[in-house]
Amino acid sequence: RAWSGIGLVQRLQRPLGSRLCKARSFHDDTIFDFEKVFENNKKWATSKRAADPEFFEKLARGQSPSILWIGCSDARVPANVIIGADSGTVFVQRNIANQFLAIDLNAQSVLQYAIEFLHVPHIVVCGHYDCGGVRAALRNMNHGSPLENWLRNIRDVWRLHYDEIVQFQGEARVRRLVELNVVEQCLNVYKTASVQKRRWETLQKDGIILPQIHGLVYDVANGELKKLPIDFSQGDMQKLQNCFDLYEFEGDNTLPD
Repeated sequence: RAWSGIGLVQRLQRPLGSRLCKARSFHDDTIFDFEKVFENNKKWATSKRAADPEFFEKLARGQSPSILWIGCSDARVPANVIIGADSGTVFVQRNIANQFLAIDLNAQSVLQYAIEFLHVPHIVVCGHYDCGGVRAALRNMNHGSPLENWLRNIRDVWRLHYDEIVQFQGEARVRRLVELNVVEQCLNVYKTASVQKRRWETLQKDGIILPQIHGLVYDVANGELKKLPIDFSQGDMQKLQNCFDLYEFEGDNTLPD
């Protein structure tokens, strides 16, 4: 009997799990109370209108943020909340352990948009103590893909600063790697072509180098931010600029501060 592929084609055309989709909804309102979400949203919107009747009209006209915030996805570190900023003032990119990687098209696209279209004058990389991503990277175990692939970048920070980090023990080691990770991500931002192009353009046009890049760490135990000093010797700065600078102009010794 001649083989017929009709049945196979029909099976391939039918979405996998179609019976499951019919049997179960994507969410269960008995488990999570979405009514509370909408209730809180209405309260928030009402309070904003009470404080400023034109608040939402202003937002509808567009955004003009002064900061691009590259932070961690940790639920305890919402950018706007911890710096007391209102809607429309902070452009945000978040991921596990506040990484900024050349291969991350999401982060690179956010950065390009923030610089070329929103013209943000400041870029903040903010890490936080008690970071689960950093803590996991310090454990010699396989966390499974794709998480392990992501954590490997933090392990590279550990490798770069190995001699310093091994001098710390326990929680002090985690905290120091949190700080050094922020420093390295600031440098990753600095190396980016779109950042260098914008800094060169603003210097030529206005005589000031923008955007400025800042490294911060948030302490979840007390709610306070601190600025990290990113100190390099003249020799280190020269190495970085020799390797990564894409534009030539005088007077630029301004690595991330």
